[in-house]
Amino acid sequence: MGRATQAKTNPGRFFEDYAVGQVIEHAVPRTVGQGERALYHALYPARHALYSSDEFARSCGLPGAPLDDLAAFHVVFGKTVPDVSLNAVANLGYAEGRWLAPVYLGDTLRASSEVIGLKQNSNGKTGVVYVRTRGSNQRGETVLEYCRWVMVRKGDVEAPAPAAVVPDLKKALTVDDLTLPEGLDFSTYDFTLAGEPHRWGDYEVGETIDHVDGVTIEEAEHMLATRLWQNTAKVHFDATFRPDGQRLIYGGHVMSMARALSFNGLANAQMIVGLNGGAHANPCFSGDTVKAWSEVLDKAETPAPGVGAIRLRLVATKGGAPFALRGEDGKYLPDVLLDLDYWALMPR
Repeated sequence: MGRATQAKTNPGRFFEDYAVGQVIEHAVPRTVGQGERALYHALYPARHALYSSDEFARSCGLPGAPLDDLAAFHVVFGKTVPDVSLNAVANLGYAEGRWLAPVYLGDTLRASSEVIGLKQNSNGKTGVVYVRTRGSNQRGETVLEYCRWVMVRKGDVEAPAPAAVVPDLKKALTVDDLTLPEGLDFSTYDFTLAGEPHRWGDYEVGETIDHVDGVTIEEAEHMLATRLWQNTAKVHFDATFRPDGQRLIYGGHVMSMARALSFNGLANAQMIVGLNGGAHANPCFSGDTVKAWSEVLDKAETPAPGVGAIRLRLVATKGGAPFALRGEDGKYLPDVLLDLDYWALMPR
């Protein structure tokens, strides 16, 4: 018999394996290319012109069409899963997300995360881990950063609870917190090619928009998307990992689907530059039909020529009535899948 050797497989981190201040450098940098964009646009009905056409992007002062903002987010997010959420019960929320530089085809993205908070749950079996993740390119430039918190299982339920540290995160970014891409200029913006005539001044705070269209989630498509982002969370792949025997749809898949559906009514909300908050309110499964609606929460001018910032709430539902969010008890209605609060850039 050969002698026993140390296991070489990675079971993932459990709640007791984290410490506040810990910095994790995530493995496997990813170079993005035209295939990444094409597959993203095949998975979602993505039609925003700035991300579809190099010529349109150049007319707006950029060197070419960037990779879709949420595609860049998913690439960075996927890097973090083996180290942050492999043993997660659920991804709970987001805050202080900022897109700091466009990601272009040929860029290589990597990610690192700092643990900024820990709090064991009262059941003693799980805890919430708070991290701040940064994605950077091959030049070492940070292209995006965000905070998220995730409920993670304990590997040893007898492990002592750490001192509770809950970070004080901003409820919303201000326009001064946002970074505008260098050279962005919407002063000669082509509304005909963009697909809708509605500009920044046409939207009012408090206005709600039903995006009308819906897409039924297919098992194969969400699995393909999750593999594309190299997301290894067990709940998305292994049907035996949940008591109900269903694979949970990756929350980012719902985010991108809702964002793409919002084109109908918000075609000119071109660039996402800030993520104020977000919650995956209820689980999504294959066979659910995703619909979306938006609410205008705020507006602000920016120093870039012809560019305004608009703060939007994007709500994805599984066929629920538009503009219904919470019940009388203050909890999300069971049809609500996603509640996302973000800043976008729009021609003035």
